[in-house]
Amino acid sequence: MIKENDQIPNGALTSKGDLGIQHYDPREIFAKGRHVLFAVPGAFTPTCSEKHLPGYVENAEALKKAGVQSINCLAVNDAFVMKAWGDSLGIGDQVRLLSDGNGAFSEALGLATDTGAFGGIRSKRYAMVIEDGVVEHLFVEDDKQFEVSKAEYVLEKLK
Repeated sequence: MIKENDQIPNGALTSKGDLGIQHYDPREIFAKGRHVLFAVPGAFTPTCSEKHLPGYVENAEALKKAGVQSINCLAVNDAFVMKAWGDSLGIGDQVRLLSDGNGAFSEALGLATDTGAFGGIRSKRYAMVIEDGVVEHLFVEDDKQFEVSKAEYVLEKLK
């Protein structure tokens, strides 16, 4: 599993924007500055939709004041599902929704989990702060927990 002081690996993430599918290499988009990347087990799931993603939207301004350049949400869903999820919650451009469609990036981080018939390979719930391409803070939740990956928790650690 990736740990603090490790460099973010390369990967292939996507998002659905106004101009179609956009492709991102995490090593490139997190190479300069301070960024938050948090992951949810799945779009449209209860905790993810009611608390996790909305918490980052509500705290976006405070995170930016704490030096965060971008806030990014990752899930092992396709880019179309991620776009529909963001639209349904009205998140606007406060948080970039990144699709790890086949779970390869989550696997590379060592943060993938097999949920079996529920949804197959998914990401564990976590948050990380990345500074100049290196993991500064990593907060990985235990199964069925939602404490250390919350926006409020991450914000407190940045103060």
